[in-house]
Amino acid sequence: MKTCDPISVIGGGLSGSEAAWQLASRGVPVRLYEMRPDKMTPAHTSSMLGELVCSNSFGGDQNTTPAGILKYELRRFNSLIMSCADESKVPAGNALAVDRELFARAISSKIETNPLIEVIREEVTDIPSGPAIIATGPLTSSALAEDLKTLTGNEFLSFYDAVAPIVALDSIDMRYAFRGNRYQTNSDYINCPMDEETYHVFWSELVGAETAERHEFEEDMRHFEGCLPVEVIAKRGEQTLLFGPMRPVGLSSSSDGQSYYSIVQLRQDNSEGTLYNIVGFQTNLKWGEQERVFRLIPALRNAEFVRKGVMHRNMFVCAPKVLDECLRIKGKEKLFLAGQISGVEGYLESTAMGLASALFMYASLVGLDMPRFPIDTAIGALINYLNTAMPETFQPMNVNLGIFPKLPGKKIFKRPLRCAAYAARAEASIEDFIKTNSELFQTLQ
Repeated sequence: MKTCDPISVIGGGLSGSEAAWQLASRGVPVRLYEMRPDKMTPAHTSSMLGELVCSNSFGGDQNTTPAGILKYELRRFNSLIMSCADESKVPAGNALAVDRELFARAISSKIETNPLIEVIREEVTDIPSGPAIIATGPLTSSALAEDLKTLTGNEFLSFYDAVAPIVALDSIDMRYAFRGNRYQTNSDYINCPMDEETYHVFWSELVGAETAERHEFEEDMRHFEGCLPVEVIAKRGEQTLLFGPMRPVGLSSSSDGQSYYSIVQLRQDNSEGTLYNIVGFQTNLKWGEQERVFRLIPALRNAEFVRKGVMHRNMFVCAPKVLDECLRIKGKEKLFLAGQISGVEGYLESTAMGLASALFMYASLVGLDMPRFPIDTAIGALINYLNTAMPETFQPMNVNLGIFPKLPGKKIFKRPLRCAAYAARAEASIEDFIKTNSELFQTLQ
């Protein structure tokens, strides 16, 4: 393409890093703005690009899961985030989990050494006048959020997300734990069982524990159903945890085959295998209460908590009102939103919107017809959801089979087989999409 002025990409998270990389891969110069470390967020702890602030898991990595379909598509499009995730993965059964420090370090290195990407460490408080992708994520700074509100004429929506604690491996009492995966023979997870009496004591203390104080702006606190704090789940009933993060299904002790009343799983969080996060235990409990209550789990009675759980506010727009079918703010030809602020939920869903916004931006810069991701692909289904969801009840969405068009013919009742059929259809559509938009994908030929 002809030389153009640098495109502004605001936000150095997963979505912004992906967008910058995709543009640079097509010869477009980019200025990537990241306000850290000069201004930190409530959830980040470093200045590295692509830092993960919640789980270190990206979900299932097989085509028998919706998350696996999305991963295939991202890999097919030479996603920076997926390549860095593959480089820094840690054992997690059929899921893809990463060493969060190695992962962010890899992203930072590849972005900062790319000659077409200039990383600018400063807060952007006003929307740029030229072409830009805003990928500031769920923790968008208040000044830029106010400018976006003025521009869109719609109030931002928000929900609250929580982070699970991390414990040191050598502080886990393995006399009360065993390794194993649900329904599998490998041993990527540490399982911490409880008998019925211990579980009921734990549940009682959990629902009665003190949560962190809310700020005035947090009084109307709404939680995202896909990432509820463990204490919120517990308060819905004494048995609810047994069908959620503490379900014992598919697990038994490898030594005697004993079944357990409940199981807490721990997943490896770094490549050395010295840190483990408590799966599904996102929480807003006070830090002292976290230690007191979670140490009621027998295997964690002496646990060293190297990171406590925290809660932070996530922001997003009402996409059906604000965005067009190309992730542009309606009426603004070269102003795109990407990542969680656009109304998707999840690491790779955010990455996918960064990738898509970069392709849309590139097409607009070189005068190509705007590409239309097929709605039977994961990326296309997510964009279609943002366009067609009911504004009155809009909530951020993960990739799931419910947002894909139904398969023709008889219903396939076994979910893995049904998902594999969706995957096969999506893979064929992706290849057709690449052929139809060959100018966008010369590096993939």
